[in-house]
Amino acid sequence: MPQDHPDDVDNKTDWAEKRTDWAEDRTILANERTFAGWMRTGMTAIAIAVGLRAIFGEADPTWLPKLVATIFIAVAIIIFWTARRNASKAQGRLNAHRAEMQPSRIFTIIAILFTFASLATAWVLWAI
Repeated sequence: MPQDHPDDVDNKTDWAEKRTDWAEDRTILANERTFAGWMRTGMTAIAIAVGLRAIFGEADPTWLPKLVATIFIAVAIIIFWTARRNASKAQGRLNAHRAEMQPSRIFTIIAILFTFASLATAWVLWAI
């Protein structure tokens, strides 16, 4: 068995460090995909709210379908902000190497926009 030369050890160390860097970059991208998945889940809760309101809109009392729809919208808002918190925490623990990391403020801006859209949807559901 040939003996390792110092250059071979350095080469192995370099490759190990590169693999670790690539893994961290993949984790950054996975975190962003997970954030997007949670945002889709929140939007699905809003779609359920609108659907429930449409299906049970003529129910008596009229406030009941509106209340149930509002609960789904509240759940969506909770999902948006939980996703923002978790994505920001994960991004804060990671270091980008070759991947372009989204700044945490992007997660916050998206959560704010989705929250306003959710509240507007709730307002429309109660107005009609």
